[in-house]
Amino acid sequence: MRYEWISFTTDYGLDDPFVGICHGVIAGIAGGVRVIDLSHGVPRGDIRRGAHVLAQSVPYLPAAVHLAVVDPDVGTSRRGVVIEAPGGVLVGPDNGLLLPAADVLGGAMRAYELTSAQYRLDQVSATFHGRDVFAPAAAHLATGVAPADLGPPVTLPMLDRFATPAPSVRPGAITAEVLSVDRFGNIQLAASSGSLSDAGFADGEPVTVRLSERRYEGVVGSTFADVDNGELIVLADSAGLVALAINGGSAAARLGLTRGHFPECTITTR
Repeated sequence: MRYEWISFTTDYGLDDPFVGICHGVIAGIAGGVRVIDLSHGVPRGDIRRGAHVLAQSVPYLPAAVHLAVVDPDVGTSRRGVVIEAPGGVLVGPDNGLLLPAADVLGGAMRAYELTSAQYRLDQVSATFHGRDVFAPAAAHLATGVAPADLGPPVTLPMLDRFATPAPSVRPGAITAEVLSVDRFGNIQLAASSGSLSDAGFADGEPVTVRLSERRYEGVVGSTFADVDNGELIVLADSAGLVALAINGGSAAARLGLTRGHFPECTITTR
């Protein structure tokens, strides 16, 4: 199957030429394919954040090869893989980065390890598999190369996945793990937006937020402006999850949360 689009997500940033080089590799193999730069601002080495950026974005993208590289273990024995799902294929390191998006695309059906020398660059650096392994694989897939041609099959249960505990929702309370923090400092929880109504919370209701053994006062609402500037609000975010935000500020900074820290958060009525 051919694809007209490749989506591209990394932690490379834009100060260095890494993103542009990968674009060049893709263009040299699949010149007619268009690339959507989804994000290159994933925090360095933050696999979990990269996974959620990708998973929360793919529903809004065309059918594509989804190339994602957040790869702190580049050059080690970790596998490079291609995963087939009903809604597209995903290419990147087997470190938990790809499976959440595969789930959103209908679930992983098959996976293959990227071992074929035919579909990578002639020289493979130990530190830049995005250029030498993953970008060539994505480009070849977009031109119609079958995923099975890129290497041997990988049993789906062997793919790396990080676990997120299920939320606890009861009348007057939600307990859920912190899922991620965006660049604005909004804190996303591993609880669907429906949890707010399931717990009986209504817009305008005052609540107490407990995070890392500290307590904060906030209000349930539907938009940032439902509270005064500088105040804490609990709301449903654009991904359909429960989030904590500060109107005009950073909830992560106010609540003392650092990137890569995923404590349990409890929201209760006051």
